[in-house]
Amino acid sequence: MALNRLDLNLLHVFDTIYREGSLTRAAKALHLTQPAVSHSLARLREHFDDPLFTRQGNQMVPTPLARRFLESMRPGLNQVQSAVNQFHAFDPASQRKTYALGLRDVLESTFLPELMNRLAPYPDMEISSQRVARREMESQLAAGKLDFAIDVLLPVSNQTSHELLRQDRLVVLARKKHPVAEKGLTMASYLEAKHVLVSSRSEGPGLEDFALSRQGAQRDIRLRCQHYYAACRVVEASDLLLTMPETYARIIAERAEVEVMAPPGEMPSIDVHLYWHKAYEQEPALVWFQELLRDLQEG
Repeated sequence: MALNRLDLNLLHVFDTIYREGSLTRAAKALHLTQPAVSHSLARLREHFDDPLFTRQGNQMVPTPLARRFLESMRPGLNQVQSAVNQFHAFDPASQRKTYALGLRDVLESTFLPELMNRLAPYPDMEISSQRVARREMESQLAAGKLDFAIDVLLPVSNQTSHELLRQDRLVVLARKKHPVAEKGLTMASYLEAKHVLVSSRSEGPGLEDFALSRQGAQRDIRLRCQHYYAACRVVEASDLLLTMPETYARIIAERAEVEVMAPPGEMPSIDVHLYWHKAYEQEPALVWFQELLRDLQEG
């Protein structure tokens, strides 16, 4: 009677016959034909070497072995059914879940405060924000180590889905009472000034430099650093200008002595995308969280 020789689907048939007391009613409940149910019962009888049910009038009455088996099997069957139900129905008010998000530092500052505010009614919801190298993002999503990643538009395989969450325009930061802030920022004054470039790379132009080059212009980069917060501190205490995403710039401006200005000329927007692996996109807990992230941006 080894378990690996038993088709576990037959246990569901066995339980249904037991509950219904009739092959006809069991077939109807299982959405199967009566011959299919009879065939399943024959396989069960062969496996257990017992008739399992005997016909008495219109009823299929379980044998003593069938009763003993059901008593020991039912708790496990109920646990499996409960697990299946949880997979197909997610209640954030009563179920615990930790969501793993791939976020870079700037996006942490712009996403996490409002996200945690929205999750306040769900005390069992936890967030694990992780910085993952972009080259590893897809493998982390595929392995289930990340539920979602939020980043700029990246090339991904057809196994990874993504959608636009928001568009963030570029703005220019300068210290309070900077000449360009008082006189108004023009392309001439932008190019005359010295700049901070924020990049995780040790060399190469920024997104704004590509836009300038298409206009036949080039700016003077005095400082290259890794984080916008550090760059903002430098700008606050110098005449350097910083070009950065507006959402984070507005957060910084609430606590720093800086001015936020529209850039001169045409600058590209930054498309922020949500990424997830297609293998998990029907999981209810992830569907619920994805809707929350969408609402977060719309709100």
